[in-house]
Amino acid sequence: MKYLEIEDEQEGEYYALLLFACVGMMLMASGIDLIVMFLGLETMALSFYVLTGFLRREKRSNEAALKYVLLGAFSSGILAYGFSLLYGISPLAESGARPSTNIGQIGLALSSRFQASLGRGIVDWLAILAFVTIMAGLFFKVGAVPFHQWAPDVYEGAPTPISAYVSVASKTASFALLLRLMLVVFYPTHAVWLYLVAGIAVASLTWGNLAALTQTNVKRLLAYSSISHVGYILLGLVAGNETAMTGIAFYLLSYVFMTAGAFAVIIVLRQKGLIGEELDDLNGLYQRSPAAAVLLLIFMLSLAGIPPTAGFMGKYFIFLSLIETHHPVLAVFFRSVYRARALLLLPHRGACLAEAAGRSATSHHDQRAGPGPHGHRVCHPRRRVVS
Repeated sequence: MKYLEIEDEQEGEYYALLLFACVGMMLMASGIDLIVMFLGLETMALSFYVLTGFLRREKRSNEAALKYVLLGAFSSGILAYGFSLLYGISPLAESGARPSTNIGQIGLALSSRFQASLGRGIVDWLAILAFVTIMAGLFFKVGAVPFHQWAPDVYEGAPTPISAYVSVASKTASFALLLRLMLVVFYPTHAVWLYLVAGIAVASLTWGNLAALTQTNVKRLLAYSSISHVGYILLGLVAGNETAMTGIAFYLLSYVFMTAGAFAVIIVLRQKGLIGEELDDLNGLYQRSPAAAVLLLIFMLSLAGIPPTAGFMGKYFIFLSLIETHHPVLAVFFRSVYRARALLLLPHRGACLAEAAGRSATSHHDQRAGPGPHGHRVCHPRRRVVS
């Protein structure tokens, strides 16, 4: 509430849109009917389109909302087309039943078609087209590569509380919808789509981590971090065993807390005028707000998967599931990216927090970072940036 007062955008529609988005996400997570799922998805998406551009006097927010609407409408159209194909193939060939939007019946029909196509030695292109279009629409909603272009701009341009809401709630609800379709409707064809999803996971892991290295904006950095987390979760879907399902559930739960916690610290610091949105504004944060610096460090360690945080445990379960299902190449790639993420993303910012924590808090000079007496980098606090 104080954030809206600071931005001079205290409008009642803000809270109504938050509730509409919440209702849509509940429908997505609980629905077993294609129509209910799609209505929930669009209720959530339309609310977020408006909330992203809620700062009407900021061009960056308007640009983010416009990109989100255009790309989101395109992905929703593709998803609706995929749902219509599923509706068309839902009747069982031997029963003569009418088409259905219930995902249970659709899963049975798709399994029957798959077995029939294997027996005849033919390819069911209609089912493949339905899978590809539905996955394209849902991969956009979760921000997987190559459908991720909206995420950095939306995270940066939207109000920071909305960036946190989109990152946490929207992604978790979209994964609930994705997992239900993959495990109920498309699971009989797991061997067919296995390598496609693995390729998307590898691309998301690689690009999310590499692109994060060049970011100077905190929210854009967290956006690319969320893209890489999508890759980790999709690898669990590739494994598909009980350990993988446990890992995905635990990973999503921990992702909610560690991402929401990181955004919450940033929001509080911006309200107090201690930082802006740039990474350099975090230099010397321990001197200005020791508690916030320690909390932010813990959340970032968890996002990077450093033991003994919850982020590490989620990655451990997914890594274990890849080994159990005999995917050694993906397991080795997972381990390599995990180590690179920990080694490359943390030291640059973590060094400043650690150095500031080790120094005495008696120096309150408002200086920029510069070389120390022995040529080492010294992280001094930057000038205060008022939101």
